[in-house]
Amino acid sequence: MLRGIDCVMVPVPDLEMGVDLYQRAFGLTVHWRDSVSAGLGLPDSATEVVLNLDGISGVHYLVDDVPAAVEHALAEGCALAVAPFEVVIGWCAVLNDPFGNPVHLLVMTKGFRPA
Repeated sequence: MLRGIDCVMVPVPDLEMGVDLYQRAFGLTVHWRDSVSAGLGLPDSATEVVLNLDGISGVHYLVDDVPAAVEHALAEGCALAVAPFEVVIGWCAVLNDPFGNPVHLLVMTKGFRPA
């Protein structure tokens, strides 16, 4: 059901400082940016590191259908943390696995985020 990793969300206290550090220290390049987040590309992957001021952290996994994936995971013992909601590129939901780990699910129904 999990198809890939869309992004790894990394909270930072200052977006400008975070972008500067991740460019210099890790060689990442900015793919897109808005007032609260910036997507930085990994050179050998479609996965992005998304620096954000919203305090969001964790891996966002790609699925084909967020509601179906949520329903299946709930039947297997996961708990719903955040019901499906619309985002710039599609739909997202957050589950907690039985071990207490957050599992972010994402479907890109609207395609990649514009630069």
